[in-house]
Amino acid sequence: MALIARFDEVTAERQVVHEPVECGWRAFTAEGERILQLDTYGSAERKLQGKVSQSIQLDEKAARELAEILTQTFPYVFR
Repeated sequence: MALIARFDEVTAERQVVHEPVECGWRAFTAEGERILQLDTYGSAERKLQGKVSQSIQLDEKAARELAEILTQTFPYVFR
């Protein structure tokens, strides 16, 4: 599990779309701060179905930064 501290744009020579998986989310308050947690679950071929694969957490600062990245990437969605 990881609490996102910041986002850095990176480049990659290879662009690959991964297999689709489900993502669960929950919001909670910890130490007086709102946290959004996103949990991804393994692919259909995964041995342990329904087990969390990765978890990331965003606090307000990271959520604002991600919102800006989403707006820049998909401007037609966030009008």
